[in-house]
Amino acid sequence: MDNKKFDLEDRFVQLAAEITLFCKGLPSDFTGQYYGNQLLRSGGSAALNFGEGQGTNTNRDYRFKASLVLKELKESRVNLRILNKINYGSEQIQNKLLDETEQLVKIISSIIKNKTP
Repeated sequence: MDNKKFDLEDRFVQLAAEITLFCKGLPSDFTGQYYGNQLLRSGGSAALNFGEGQGTNTNRDYRFKASLVLKELKESRVNLRILNKINYGSEQIQNKLLDETEQLVKIISSIIKNKTP
């Protein structure tokens, strides 16, 4: 078994879980609900698409799923930056989430690049 795949999957699951907990603490006004829901979707989707990508049969299929993961991670990153700018949620937690998101963006970008013929 390739432990790197599972370690990376664990990181995506952990990020999605931490985003979920972060969103639970956002104010329940329109702004908090809007950005919270968007962040929940993109953070969760990144993890789910990564999981789906592990079951692909070709490099082309894997690159497609990985590109969806990358898109969702980038959306999450922008969302976290917006929430930071408007002082919604814990800045300390946002910074931790942003750091992990950025690391995963770099990893997935590298994987896509290496899987491209």
